[in-house]
Amino acid sequence: MSLPLKINFDKGTLILQDVPDVLQAQLPDLRWDARTLAFRAPAHCYRDIISHLRAHGISYQDTARQFTTETFPLQKDMLPYSYQTEAIDAWNANGKRGVVCLPTGAGKTFIAILLIADTQRPTLVHVPTIDLMHQWYDVLKEHFGREVGLYGGGYHELRDLTVTTYQSAVLHAPHYGNQFGFAIFDECHHLPGEQYQYAAISSIAPFRLGLTATPERVDGKESRLYELVGECCYEAKVQDLSGKMLSKYRVVTIAVEMEDTERVRYEEARHTYLDFLKTAKINMGTPRGWHLFLWKTSQTDEGREAFQAYLTQKQLSFASTTKQDWVWKLIQRHRGDRILIFTQDNDTAYRLGEQFFLPVLTHQTKVKERNAFLNGFRDGTYSILVTSKVLNEGVDVPEANVAIIVSGSGSVREHVQRLGRILRKRKGKQAVLYELISKQTGEHFVNKRRRQHDAYRESKY
Repeated sequence: MSLPLKINFDKGTLILQDVPDVLQAQLPDLRWDARTLAFRAPAHCYRDIISHLRAHGISYQDTARQFTTETFPLQKDMLPYSYQTEAIDAWNANGKRGVVCLPTGAGKTFIAILLIADTQRPTLVHVPTIDLMHQWYDVLKEHFGREVGLYGGGYHELRDLTVTTYQSAVLHAPHYGNQFGFAIFDECHHLPGEQYQYAAISSIAPFRLGLTATPERVDGKESRLYELVGECCYEAKVQDLSGKMLSKYRVVTIAVEMEDTERVRYEEARHTYLDFLKTAKINMGTPRGWHLFLWKTSQTDEGREAFQAYLTQKQLSFASTTKQDWVWKLIQRHRGDRILIFTQDNDTAYRLGEQFFLPVLTHQTKVKERNAFLNGFRDGTYSILVTSKVLNEGVDVPEANVAIIVSGSGSVREHVQRLGRILRKRKGKQAVLYELISKQTGEHFVNKRRRQHDAYRESKY
């Protein structure tokens, strides 16, 4: 009589013992481990392995799973919008797995709360930042009225409802990856990163939910996201929800002339930069173009000069004097509004802050000062915040109704995230996003890439 197949959890993997010969080629990602004289598979294969064994009536002993059904009664009635119900139904129909794509402010967390209550499994929520970790902690505690665990930012508390950062999960999921049946990945476009993906790989959670406004990645690795969490099962666009769940909005692109002296400096630097690309035969439009440019510019004095020229032309287009004048015009135009000013780099953010005596938030801002600025913005002490990238995601500032993009990348995601910061619904709110683009510069190509997203609507002054 053959022994039953045994499944154990070990450091983010599954150990399978006494696997019948016929199964060894059928079970996903099974590899022989000569050290333990057993087969191993990544922990995320748990669901597929168990499903296969059950479908073929094969008996097994499962000591990998260390969770059971757990009820999470809601503390108050929650009535979802029709599109939220559609998203929930789509996720359930997809086998309780998949990515839900909704604009910022459309209630992704609300959907997750309802699914936690419905799925009835210990749940681990993954987030990219400490700010988001604490936001989720407050929301979970409010809706379920129970203690919530935190793992990250100095906390090491595991409970049936726990919030962790991706960074912390990568380090610790190999130890607790068998204790949760439901894994939620907020801002899940981060997950396919070389390190972060192990937060999902090391977990056996059979039920998985990804939440994001834009799953697409520059490196094309969103396919890895769908492998680890499930395919995109529901998507709603900004226009679909504008004026309903989200505020009505406009996107205004303002083409700005550079001052003559800055234009001359820009053209000289641009010429030096482009000449080097031509001589070195570098195509910046290819995936390896940037890396090749960095390597070749480090080899010679001409290369170093070309790299400095690249930085100069970039900075002049990003933060021209005329752009700064336009920032002031828009601040005057929107007196009484709550304004977020976005830049591509910290230097520009600090320069605007000094020029107009405005609070500035960057990755260098200390935690206490950061919280003071955000709370001051929320309660009206500050009506304007300047930031580089730290407010792109993970910060809730529903009071904001005007965004001024002084400079940014060509990332569609960044554009949608910045737009999302001003779309939180509020009675009578009309949101407007301004983009300042330096005429006849490389910013036009950057702006063109951003227009790929259908949230982008352009009108010109």
